[in-house]
Amino acid sequence: MFNKKTIDDIDVRGKNVVVRCDFNVPLKEGKITDDTRIVAALPTIKKLIADGGRVILCSHLGKPKGTVKEELTLAPVAQRLSELLGQDVKFAKDNEVVGENARKAAAEIKDGEVVLLENTRFRPEEEKNGEDLSKDLASLGQIFVNDAFGTAHRAHASTVGVANFVEVAVVGYLMEKEINFLGNAVDNPVRPFAAVLGGSKVSSKISVIDNLLEKVDILVIGGAMAYTFVKAAGGKVGKSLVEDEYLEYAANMVKKAADKGVKLLLPVDTVVAPEISDDAPFKTVDIMEIPDDMIGVDIGEKTIELFADALKDAKTVIWNGPMGVFETKNFAKGTEAVAKVLADLDAVTIIGGGDSAAAVNQLGFGDKMTHISTGGGASLEFLEGKGLPGVDIIAEK
Repeated sequence: MFNKKTIDDIDVRGKNVVVRCDFNVPLKEGKITDDTRIVAALPTIKKLIADGGRVILCSHLGKPKGTVKEELTLAPVAQRLSELLGQDVKFAKDNEVVGENARKAAAEIKDGEVVLLENTRFRPEEEKNGEDLSKDLASLGQIFVNDAFGTAHRAHASTVGVANFVEVAVVGYLMEKEINFLGNAVDNPVRPFAAVLGGSKVSSKISVIDNLLEKVDILVIGGAMAYTFVKAAGGKVGKSLVEDEYLEYAANMVKKAADKGVKLLLPVDTVVAPEISDDAPFKTVDIMEIPDDMIGVDIGEKTIELFADALKDAKTVIWNGPMGVFETKNFAKGTEAVAKVLADLDAVTIIGGGDSAAAVNQLGFGDKMTHISTGGGASLEFLEGKGLPGVDIIAEK
């Protein structure tokens, strides 16, 4: 079980608490289009407010790469937080993140009040884990809380560096919940334990496949990464995405699964189209016989049945990566079908962030899943069996 110090282990009354959240939300014309990550941070923020802490929030947004980009200001997040908390969240706008406004706000803040700093990535030191920014952030408070699971795999100033310069560093409720769900699923699953991997590239999932083959009973592979396996088995892949340098790896994984008694399932049929667009004509063909002028864009009906049948008795399922080009309506059926299968299971179902989380939420199955991770990259690294710097820096209980 999770044994890092959490906000339940400290007394925050009358103290300035610097909290790293993950407010990396999608924006369109300055408006937040999905506030899932803000909502996920609320239990920690509310607990600190209730306990009389003086809450100073920070986060990155987008990839400004160490320069000030007005379209990536956290001002809209401060506004949305104020609405969700039902109290004013003061936005300390400093292009240097910790400047005159932040210092003034930190000096004047009262018990139970909340301040939000500007985008931490406006400073070039953030992504380099620079000491200047780490010390600047630490100078605002006595306690550091890391509740940003989505960036826990990054050793940045606001996720790792700051922890070295405060009196005490702990994790928040979201971080604790994420690690507990993912950790228990991988290390102590109720069996049968299945993993469903999709997305475009084998290369980005190599370590995940390696690690999960040691642990799962069933491994389902869909999405564009399946075509590398198809080609490795001698199939025709047409214009589908294939990583030729990973053909041998794919063949080895199939053999490793067989040796370990893991049921490794690949698609048997696939939807193909001449191009990826909403009005492209499409048809379903045998996975080994994709025409030369066609691209594989989704799993076919027979594969949906095969996958559904394999997963029906599973008791723990981790899903990471869509089954096809789900942003295109005609090529979303496989991803929708897998989401529905998981939603109907009597099992622990964990969605590993990123595109799969977006798909599940868009389809309205979010409340049917046991846990939807807020961190795509972080959950992948966790599934690879790697330590997360943002968690490793926190002291044990």
